[in-house]
Amino acid sequence: MPRIARADAHLPDPASVLEGISVPGYVREDYRQLYNMSDAPLWDPNKDWIRTVDWERVREELAGTSVRFAVGAADAESAAEGLVPFEQLSGITVELVPIPDDSFYDKALAEFISGNASFDALQFFSPWMGDFAAPGFLFPLDDFAEKWGLPLDDFYDTYRLNYGFFNGRMYGIPFDCDIQMVHVRKGYMEQLLGGEVDRVNSVPSYDELIRVSRELNRIEPGVAGVGLMAAPGFWSTYTWEHIAAQAGMMLFDENWEPIFNGEEGMKGLEIILALTENANEGHAGAGWPENRAAWLGGQVATNISWQDSGTQAMRPDQSQIVDDFVTIYEPRIEGGRFAPPNIAGSTSCVSASAQNPEGAFLMLGFLTTASIMAMNEANANGVAPGYRSVLTNEELQKVSQPAKVWGDSLDHAWCSPRLPGAFPIEQAIGNEINRAVVGQITAKEALDNAAAAVRQIMSENGFYAGNDPVEYAAAAPGLYVGEGKDLPF
Repeated sequence: MPRIARADAHLPDPASVLEGISVPGYVREDYRQLYNMSDAPLWDPNKDWIRTVDWERVREELAGTSVRFAVGAADAESAAEGLVPFEQLSGITVELVPIPDDSFYDKALAEFISGNASFDALQFFSPWMGDFAAPGFLFPLDDFAEKWGLPLDDFYDTYRLNYGFFNGRMYGIPFDCDIQMVHVRKGYMEQLLGGEVDRVNSVPSYDELIRVSRELNRIEPGVAGVGLMAAPGFWSTYTWEHIAAQAGMMLFDENWEPIFNGEEGMKGLEIILALTENANEGHAGAGWPENRAAWLGGQVATNISWQDSGTQAMRPDQSQIVDDFVTIYEPRIEGGRFAPPNIAGSTSCVSASAQNPEGAFLMLGFLTTASIMAMNEANANGVAPGYRSVLTNEELQKVSQPAKVWGDSLDHAWCSPRLPGAFPIEQAIGNEINRAVVGQITAKEALDNAAAAVRQIMSENGFYAGNDPVEYAAAAPGLYVGEGKDLPF
């Protein structure tokens, strides 16, 4: 008690700290001037966890303790700066454990296996959830979420279920909540259409996107009709999943047998092969960095990418196409469904061996709270909010062009299951798709090869032996959340 009293004695009034976590305090001044932003919040204060949690109680129970937080080495300095108000609010000291970005997975996994990880908390690529949760490396967060009133109901279902839960238990708090979308250059499209771009009807289908991209491929030298990410590995997988999901593709049946090489998966790959005829130069080697550079540099007329391509394209310091683009609703496929893809993203978790799991949970709750995530989006830094109260906020929509379509789309999102072996699965599928893109094998051969490889990976990770590490029934609700819902347009 004396230690806690001393730790709490010099902490500032929580209200004064929270007052500083505001649009003037966090959003870049040049962006605020660019959009004539007021000081109005970009979030709902009644849903913003840091403004509803009892910080005095937090201090009473945990002031004077510390948390070790694993971060990518490149982000260590900015993370330290961003955690200062959390330390002031809670009295908890945060010690950063930098891990080289290119070896984060291997390093984290090695520490987990050792049984004595050097960190209490970490943020990582959400598809890795199965690799870390299935062996028991993560601390269950259900009780902490209930105790401290984390607003799980404010997260869109696709993020809550796929970034937060595994086998029915909560292990994560959604952090970077991505979605893939289709963006088009407004000026070029208006020339083609003879009028303004309609977000729903100008490119209503992927057949129409193939036609439009063919026309736009001839509209100006140096500008390709469509931007595609078709590099080997997971980049090709993501582009294929994006399109095939609209045809109704699911990766597995209820017995975890791969079924993606069926008619729906083939339709998605055939569309990709048709689009490659009008795609950016080097598309067969393009991942996110190459795609982003081509889009923001004005070298593609339409683009299949993440929502960041819309927000960042609004910022003059990042983009050469400011005010000359629009994000549209996902094109459809005849006989398919409206299934915008929730692909990639990241989540925040606590280590099962954490010395201070509750303090780690509170720190992650702070970093993922609605206000900070909303201001990340306003700063166009690529860390995306997953809160309904943020994406539906009219002030936020003024500074994030994709936000309205993005938010509308999330109630119909498709997502891959979080499985042990998810990363090698994504790599295996994408390697075969890339071989089809460059003409080495047929589309059918690519998906058949991929299905065989995925089944082998699944088997090596404990499936098909009578006690699957993931229950299909637990994963199923998050795989497609749009069943039976009215379309948003």
